[in-house]
Order: sequence, then structure tokens, then C-alpha cells
Amino acid sequence: MLKNPRVLIAAAVLLALVPLAASQFRQILKAAGVGVAVQQFGPQINREFNKLLNHTDTPQSSTKVVPILTVGVSTSAAIGAAQVMGPKAQVDKVQAVAQPSAELFGREFRIRGFIPISSKDVRNIQRVENVAVTGVVDLKL
Repeated sequence: MLKNPRVLIAAAVLLALVPLAASQFRQILKAAGVGVAVQQFGPQINREFNKLLNHTDTPQSSTKVVPILTVGVSTSAAIGAAQVMGPKAQVDKVQAVAQPSAELFGREFRIRGFIPISSKDVRNIQRVENVAVTGVVDLKL
């Protein structure tokens, strides 16, 4: 009948694990989708931010929307988007916003920072000076 029962056993084990991994898989897909969405729709999101903030870009004060990346995990995951603002030459260097966080007084308070960075690698954060975060897009995961 079946020449290699190990294949059948492996398939059965994988099928049994699918329900357990489904929610994590969805989270990974959503996180990856955030980066793609920001890349595709960043300019439109930026225009909406600028309308909301009544801002017009100039060489001295330019804006851009980039993904927010978690800090402290082995691989970075996009968890949202942020608008950054500063001199155009500096804003053009920003590839993402790193988001480190910490807890204070046990778990009573949680603080989060937002650092405009020049790469999408949060293991080697290279801050872009003179650029600030002016808005955040929240996404339900």
C-alpha cells in the first residue's frame, strides 16, 4: 500500500499543528502586510496627515510616512506606520521608525519611544537627526 509511512505521519502532524499556528500565522501576515501597505499607500497616508495637521511640505519642513518596527525581537515586524517631519534631506534618509518600549514600576506604566532610523534593521539603530515623529497610524492586529 503506502511505501513510506513517515510521509503520512509527517503530514498528519503538520495538519494537527495548523489550528495552533493559525493565529500566529495571521499575525505574521498582518505585520508583513503593514510594510507592503505603507510602501504602496504611504504618499496618500502622508497627504491625509498633512491635511489633518494643516501642513504643506517645504525644503525646510518635509514629511513622509514610514513603517514602525518593533525593537527587541530577532526579526523586525512592522506594527504600524508613522509620519516623520524635518528638513527634506534628513526625511529622505528615514526608512522606518523604531519603537523601543519598557515597563516602569513593575507593570504599572509602559513607555514607548519612537526613533526615526535610516534602515529597516532594528538590531543596529542608526538615528536620523533633526527628524521627529508627528503622527501615528494605529492598525488592528
